[in-house]
Formats: sequence, structure tokens, C-alpha cells
Amino acid sequence: MSEDLLREDDLAFQLHDVLKVTDMLAYPRFADHDREVFDQVLASARSIAEEKFRPHNRAADLAEPYLENGKVVLLPEVKEALDAFFSAGFAAGHHDAEIGGLQLPWTIQQAAFSYFKAANISSIAYAFLTIAAANLLLAHGTASQKRRFLEPMMSGRFFGTMMLSEPHAGSSLSDVRTKAVPTAEEGVYRISGSKMWISGGQQEMSENIVHMVLARIEGAPAGVKGLSLFAIPRYRVAEDGSIGADNDVRVAGLNHKMGYRGTVNTVMALGENGDCLGEIVGEPGRGLAGMFHMMNEARIGVSLGAVMLAYTGYRHSLMYARERPQGRHPGEKDPASPQVPLIEHADIRRLLLTQKTAAEGGLSLALFTASLIDRQHNHPDEAVREDSRRLLDVLTPVLKSWFSDRALEANTAAIQIMGGYGYTRDYPVEQFWRDNRLNPIHEGTNGIQAIDLLGRKAVIEGGRGLDLLHTEIVETIAATRAQTEDGDGRLAAEALMLEAMTSRHRQVTEKLTSARADMGDRAVLANATAYMEFTGRVVESWVWLRQAVIALRLLTEEEAGDERRHFLEGKIHACRWYFAHELPRAGPVADLLDRMDGTSLAMQDVWF
Repeated sequence: MSEDLLREDDLAFQLHDVLKVTDMLAYPRFADHDREVFDQVLASARSIAEEKFRPHNRAADLAEPYLENGKVVLLPEVKEALDAFFSAGFAAGHHDAEIGGLQLPWTIQQAAFSYFKAANISSIAYAFLTIAAANLLLAHGTASQKRRFLEPMMSGRFFGTMMLSEPHAGSSLSDVRTKAVPTAEEGVYRISGSKMWISGGQQEMSENIVHMVLARIEGAPAGVKGLSLFAIPRYRVAEDGSIGADNDVRVAGLNHKMGYRGTVNTVMALGENGDCLGEIVGEPGRGLAGMFHMMNEARIGVSLGAVMLAYTGYRHSLMYARERPQGRHPGEKDPASPQVPLIEHADIRRLLLTQKTAAEGGLSLALFTASLIDRQHNHPDEAVREDSRRLLDVLTPVLKSWFSDRALEANTAAIQIMGGYGYTRDYPVEQFWRDNRLNPIHEGTNGIQAIDLLGRKAVIEGGRGLDLLHTEIVETIAATRAQTEDGDGRLAAEALMLEAMTSRHRQVTEKLTSARADMGDRAVLANATAYMEFTGRVVESWVWLRQAVIALRLLTEEEAGDERRHFLEGKIHACRWYFAHELPRAGPVADLLDRMDGTSLAMQDVWF
């Protein structure tokens, strides 16, 4: 049942009540669509996710990929599921009609993808890496590269990967050693080096794999400014699109992970025989800028995946809590009296609310960021497009870092609700936790995201992006006050709390960014993770207040049935719980930041 993966009424609420996604039909790019088309896309995604992806989720976790005669062996069900995904057009849905796409809003694409990520995060990873690589080529590739690679990637004949990390340099891309030597053919280089942690690096499901690789052209300067981006296919592709010779791209070994076990993760050797050819993508020395196109998309994708693992874990534990008899209420000592369902216990409800706020709050923010991408590329007003980009830049590290941590917390709560059963493989929640544990590391660790937020995103362009975030929050507070003054006043206290904490966030940010001139980056950024937590709690509070005030308005405007009313009341109460239990935790973190605490940095190596 799709309810195990994602509440359909919640997805509809996020898209139509919160985001009003059909307003995007005013953009010429989406003018040929309507809500019925959007609903059909989501129904198709739900059906394929349920029928093709979910059934082998546990099997793919247990039957980890392995090497046989130098080739990666996967469950056959993985290919069957991916064939269904590509055949339905999901990889091409957001592309232009002239190249075979449906010109769907990215918001609708992400909503559809949420079903696949909840159903089987490891199998769908192959498709999402391919989509991100294709989007990178569309933005930065040559006409020849687009002609030869894009259509096969959109149709699933070719898959894609990203190759950044190396055995000696994980997130430290300035230390990349993979070398590119020019050949006599313009734009073509001979590549040699090794890459590590490459998801989907080798498999036999597709006719070809197009690797997007960071390498240093011979003679280029040290550091990230010397990196260039290359498209390196597993098999060479001629100008007419035909597949040619082996391109000297080898799998040197597999990494065996605690989660995402169905996604093969490889150590790759490039040019061991001196015959690996790569085509430069974009300008020499601008590789990291090009790769960030793929990385930022991947970060949002990782975030949505983390949130959906939290979401499906929440749905599973909720059903268990409703069905499992366990104990009696405090004060009821008669052992002959019937046991009550787990959900009757207050602490179980606390654990469920922990999950509900993380999952539904994360989904709301993920879809909002997707709508910013649509606005950035399609709004007729250039100023709006630029502000959408700035706000997206600020929210991306928050979504990736804060919500991947919150999602893991939610999966922990799901296991706790099920007790010993949650710790066993009889139920899937332990796998959800293991799968999700990768996401705080994937696509830039959460520590790196925190440094990026405080060190760059909070100050770039004069802090315009953060100002835009504060403006969004202030507008939601104003809307809440208008709603509570007209009728139900349940959210008045929450609006006041968020107003005070947003003001505090602005003050702390100004103090930290101003202190960098005197204290230096290292001292200020030592508390970047605390700043991320402070920002994350403010953002999550805003996300929930926005949902709650809309739910409150709908309760007064609609003649809703019981199920709809219960859903809307659930939104309001989850918001109030978050403000009572989670937002107050931001206060001590703000105090720590205010003090410019230096104890972490002052700890010496030998003292450990």
C-alpha cells in the first residue's frame, strides 16, 4: 500500500495547499499541463514504486552486489524496476519537449521521485545519478556530447555517475591527483588515476556508463582551480552514436556498506593500460563549478531520500503502534485487564511526533526547494529568478544537513517504538536506519555543509540569501497572526516564539560574521555545526508554522469530512508539539554561539 510509503493526502496538501503548484501553469513552459496531468504522473510513480521497486527492497539489501569474473552482479529485479522507471519517461520528464521530455515542473518530478525513494532507495539511486549527470551535460556539454549521450541517458540505455573522491582525498577535492594529458584531438584527453566511493561505478544493466570525472590537466595549478571536468564513457561513443571500443575504465574493487547495499559502490581505475580517453566538459580549470551543478542537485536528492526513509519508517512504526498491544495505562495494575495498543502510551506518541515532524517537515521543505528551482528558471521577472537562486543557495545545505540528521533521529525513534522487533530484520525499520546513516556523509558531509552555510551562504552577496529566508519567515508569522486574530487563536504563541527566535538568529549571524575579521575563519567556523543546528531548528519551525496556519485556514473554510479534519488537526498539533519540544532547544545553542565558545578548537591533539 502506498500509505506505507507516503500519505497521498499529505503530498496533495504540500503541492496544492502549501505550494499551489498549479500556479506554475502560468509559466509558458508548463502551459500545456493541468492538475490532471500532474495527478497522472504521481499515480504512475506510485504504481511503479509499489509494484517494481518495493518488492525487492529487502532482497537487494541481503543480496549485496558482488564481482564475478571482473563484472558486477546485481539482482535481476533491479534492472526490471529501472526499465519500468525509464520506460515511463521519469528520467526525461523535466526536459524540453524537443529532446523528448515532458516539460514537467521540477516540483512535480521531485514529488513523483519521493515514492521511489521511499520504496527502494538503493535501486533508484542508479536512475538519479544518471538524471543528475544528464542535467550536467545539458547545462555544460558540447553539442556533440549532448547528441551522443543525452538521449541514451534519458531513455536508460546509458547510465551516469559522478567521480570526485579519490582513495587519499575524500571531501578534499583540492588534493585530486587524477591526471589528464591532451591528445592531438581537440577537447580529448588521456586520463589516468583512481577514484573511490563511486556509486553505480560499474554494472551490467546498461549498454554504457558515462562517468563525470574531476581531473587535473597536466601542468594545471594545484588546488581546486586546477581541476577540470571530463565525460568518460565506459565504452567509447562515435559521432553517430554507435558504441565502440572499451575505454580502459576498470572496477578495482567494491566497497561493502552498512546501508544502500543494493547500490554498488566501487573503487575505479582509469587508464591502467594508458588508453582511457575523456572529453572535457566546459572550460579547463572550471571543473568544480561544472561539477557543482551535479553536486547541488545530488544534495537535494540525498535530502529527499533521507526524508523519505524517515517518512516510510514513520508510517511503518505508526501502523505497528496502532496494532501492537503492550502494557496498560499508569495506575491500571490489574493484570487481568486487557493490554492497550502501544499508541496509547504518551512516550510512544512522543516518538511518533518526533518522526512526523521530521518526515512531513522535511518533505515540505524539499518540495519548496524544488519550487524555487522552477521559479529560478521560469519566472518572467529576473529579480524573482535571482532571489529564488539566492534563497535556494541558503536552504540547500540546511535541507541536506539538518534534515538528514533529523531523518536519522526519526528512524531511531521507529526502531525504539518496535522495541526488540525493531532491531531485527523481521521488520524493515532497521534497514531504513542503516540506509539513512549514509546521508549525513553523502555529497558533502554535514560538517562541510555547516561550514558552507556559515562561511559562505550566510555572507555571500551581502547576506541577501539569508535576508530572503528571514523575510519568508516574517511573512508566515504575519499570515499566522492574521488567521489567529480572525478566529482560532491556537497558533498565536507559536508565531511569537518564532518571531523572537528569528530575531535572535539574525543577531547571532551578524555577530559571527563580523567576528571573522578579528578572530579569523578557523575560530568562528569551529562552531559551524552549532550554527547549522540553530538555523535548522528555526527553518523547521517556520516550515511547520506555514503548514499549520494553512491547515487552520482550511478548517474554517472547508466543510471537510472526518478524515480531512483529522489530517488538518494533525498538522496543527504537530506544529504545536515542535514548538513546545524542539524549538526551545535552539536557545542554548544560540547562547553557545553568542559566547563564541572556543573549547572544541582549543582541545589539543595530545589531550585526547
